[in-house]
Amino acid sequence: MAVPLRHELKFFITPGQYQVLSRTLRAVLHPDPNGDENNRYHIRSLYFDTVNDDALYEKINGTANRSKYRIRIYNFSDSVIRLECKSKYRDLISKRSVRITRDLAEQLIAADPTGLDTTASGLVSDVFREMRTNLLHPVVIVDYLREAWLHPAEEVRITFDMQLRSGLGSVDLFNPRLPTVPPFDREEIILEVKYNQVLPPYIANLLSFALRDGAVQSAISKYVYCRRFEFKEF
Repeated sequence: MAVPLRHELKFFITPGQYQVLSRTLRAVLHPDPNGDENNRYHIRSLYFDTVNDDALYEKINGTANRSKYRIRIYNFSDSVIRLECKSKYRDLISKRSVRITRDLAEQLIAADPTGLDTTASGLVSDVFREMRTNLLHPVVIVDYLREAWLHPAEEVRITFDMQLRSGLGSVDLFNPRLPTVPPFDREEIILEVKYNQVLPPYIANLLSFALRDGAVQSAISKYVYCRRFEFKEF
């Protein structure tokens, strides 16, 4: 089955722009059903990379077609664990996702491919291949708080990601007390806008008005920012 391709726009925005846009979207879009009373939830992702850090350097170098793997949990809970592969095809993105057990997550965190070659999941099979051929292994934990707004037209999803923090060299995904540090010198808010083919004009107009003071679209990678403490040549 073909994986749908979507557009994804990213911006760094100021707290003032966030306040204006969040209040505006509240009136016209739907809150994420996974959010709390403030329409927020916590995301923790453990990203994987190869022995040569292919995902890291392909992003830095702007490689047109690239993929990265991660395990994701929500609100520090293991009740829902997802293995995901996010891919970039020039200006479009796709995401494959499969729900996995805690035992399988622990096996992947240990970079142990034993038995993964017999799985019925194409995504798990891809991870097996990458572990065998490129020594895919976990490298960094990425934490942040997300506020999300949805609209059924073009499956629009607008998110605000804040309080970004890096788990540095730890891969202790399920530890809610894991020490983390912010990768920025000041608090940054990341706006992401995802949609299928065409962003509905009235939503595009709302974004343009709220961001009229100068938010610039940027190729933001939370994964890359959270690896900046490793003294690599970025």
